[in-house]
Amino acid sequence: MPRPAKSQWDFGELFPAAETRRVLSVAELTVQVKRLLETQIGRVWVSGEVTNLRVQASGHAYFTLKDAVAQLSCVLFRGDARGSRELLADGRKVLLEGELTVYEPRGQYQLRVTAVELQGVGALQLAFERLKQKLNAEGLFASERKRPLPRFPRRIGIVTSPTGAALRDVLHVVQRRDPALELVLAPCRVQGEGAAAEIAEAVKLLNCSSVKWENDSALQPFNHSTQLDLILVTRGGGSLEDLWAFNEEAVARAIFESALPVVSAVGHEIDFTISDFVADVRAATPSAAAEIITEGVFASRQFLAGATGRLRQLAGRRWEQAQGDFARLAQRLGRAHPRRRLNEQWQRLDDLRGALDRAAKFRVRESRTRWQSLLAAWRRLHPAETLARRRELLGQLERQLGERARWRWSEQQNRAHSLFDRLRLLSPEQVLARGYSITFDATSGKIIRAAIETRVGQALKTRVQRGEIRSVVE
Repeated sequence: MPRPAKSQWDFGELFPAAETRRVLSVAELTVQVKRLLETQIGRVWVSGEVTNLRVQASGHAYFTLKDAVAQLSCVLFRGDARGSRELLADGRKVLLEGELTVYEPRGQYQLRVTAVELQGVGALQLAFERLKQKLNAEGLFASERKRPLPRFPRRIGIVTSPTGAALRDVLHVVQRRDPALELVLAPCRVQGEGAAAEIAEAVKLLNCSSVKWENDSALQPFNHSTQLDLILVTRGGGSLEDLWAFNEEAVARAIFESALPVVSAVGHEIDFTISDFVADVRAATPSAAAEIITEGVFASRQFLAGATGRLRQLAGRRWEQAQGDFARLAQRLGRAHPRRRLNEQWQRLDDLRGALDRAAKFRVRESRTRWQSLLAAWRRLHPAETLARRRELLGQLERQLGERARWRWSEQQNRAHSLFDRLRLLSPEQVLARGYSITFDATSGKIIRAAIETRVGQALKTRVQRGEIRSVVE
């Protein structure tokens, strides 16, 4: 018998019967995942960069460890990793030891950190800072204990590798600036395991023992009778790991305990090591150290080289000064000659004579001016002069009076003409001249101003510009 066709609404295969499937809660699934991580992976070491560091008031630290492609949530509880908590900082690369687990409330897997170490150069830098702080607290870096270098050293000890570039640089500078300086080499390794112990031993050896280096004629043997003036500890540049031997405590204490002044020249200008801080003088490079050591002799050589020229220059200045002194003495002798003094007295007599003449002429001019002033004042006070001035004043007053009278008469005349013209314009004659007339009652002479004032048979008289007209009212 054929099987019936399956309906398109049949989802039995997608949703099997409840008795054939096992449904877990979120909490149960999270517990299983947590158990799986803790048992299968457990304690691990992880490297990465710290970011999003947060330290809560409880003392617990939460942060994220990331690399180029992934990130991991981490937690460091207050009681864990006590000695290395300060190593955590944003952006710092670290190595973490911890247990991988799951934080159930968020369903997030995380690393519970139990140990923190800096990765690579960071660990060395941390060790450098710790040793630096320790030695500084003990007074190894104190400026008051640092000794000055001798100005003219005759023999120095060098602690470095016999095959390194630093030794060649020092030899080159010394041969150029101070060929007479004797160099005593205490060869040692300057890099790698055990290098710090060799450097410290070389410093101690130069203080109290003997060393002989026979491969270079510039390097002299050293024995108990040889007196060194200072010690140079040096090597060329390199990474922090390459220079680490000079950051060891053994080297620092050997330099500190040295009876001779020590110059430290390790690496390049930007490199600083513990030996630089402990040494009496720090130089940026081996060549710079050699220049510092030979500065006194080099400056003296330059001084001597220029001494001849300076002496010649001083002699020339002294000769010029002597010539000037001789010329001034000759001038003084010439000024002190009797003839010169006589000529000066004659000249002074001429000056006095001229001054006397000028004074007499001035006195005469002054007297003449005063006499003229008195004569003018007397003339002004003479009666004739006074009468003449009064006559002149009277004449001026007469002229002013006549002018004022004529002006007053002309003004009054003009005013009279103006009043006459105004009166003439107001005269009835002027009105009659313009064609008007005036009518009177012939009997009484009353002016007739309106027709209603007349009566029939009344005799009237009309005045025009020229003559009168008589009429009777009808």
